Amino acid sequence: MGTTQLETVPEPKYWHLRTVLTEALDSEFSVGEILPNERDLAARFGVARATLRQALEQLELEGRLQRRRGVGTTVAPPRVGVAVGSEQHVWPGAVGDAWQPTDCATAVPPASVADALETGHDVAVHTVRRSRGTHGQPVAAELLYVPASSVPDLSAIDAPAGAARARAVLRELQRLDLDGQDRAVELGSARADDAKELDRLPGAPVLVVTTRFHARGRTAAVSVATYRADTCRLTFGDSGGVEIHHDPERRAS
Repeated sequence: MGTTQLETVPEPKYWHLRTVLTEALDSEFSVGEILPNERDLAARFGVARATLRQALEQLELEGRLQRRRGVGTTVAPPRVGVAVGSEQHVWPGAVGDAWQPTDCATAVPPASVADALETGHDVAVHTVRRSRGTHGQPVAAELLYVPASSVPDLSAIDAPAGAARARAVLRELQRLDLDGQDRAVELGSARADDAKELDRLPGAPVLVVTTRFHARGRTAAVSVATYRADTCRLTFGDSGGVEIHHDPERRAS
């Protein structure tokens, strides 16, 4: 590869470098390919390594690049879509649900969740952990908070912990008549436990989708789902639910 020097431009140098790198990704690299190290890239484009890092961080935020432990910086695969709709109302665990239950524990939820559930800040609730992936890649992790009052018959089920307990909680939820649900989406940073599950670094950008499920005139459960911001994009429509779909024909974008 030859050496490309950047011309003096009015915009920040790292932003211009981002544009140049984007063109290089489209023309010279394929999905999954490992980029040269920072020293070589900085020399190629005639910039300081600090400027290069700013451009790489921006491209990672946009989903063009991924930093993988023990591998390096690679070209990211196409983003998957997170469709956020409002017409279809179903409980987690219903037929066709793409989430996989992995664990269940009884714990005091965050204060914001306790306020939504009206359980009190010191009352433990069933906390179901679920995961979601596509094409062998982890894309989301969820914590589903369910107070005991929403699943009163659960105590009679011989499933003390783990995925079996999680499935039992989800089955008991189906007994309630769901009145509706509302959903909010915000940009956040990956906590240590979510980062590990999603194969990201702590503090990496994520999309946090909070869903409140209503039954019998109250909030019967709260879901906090954390999606990888580098691989997911939001799509809005009337399909209902939160759904991941994949277009194998799209290039990384």
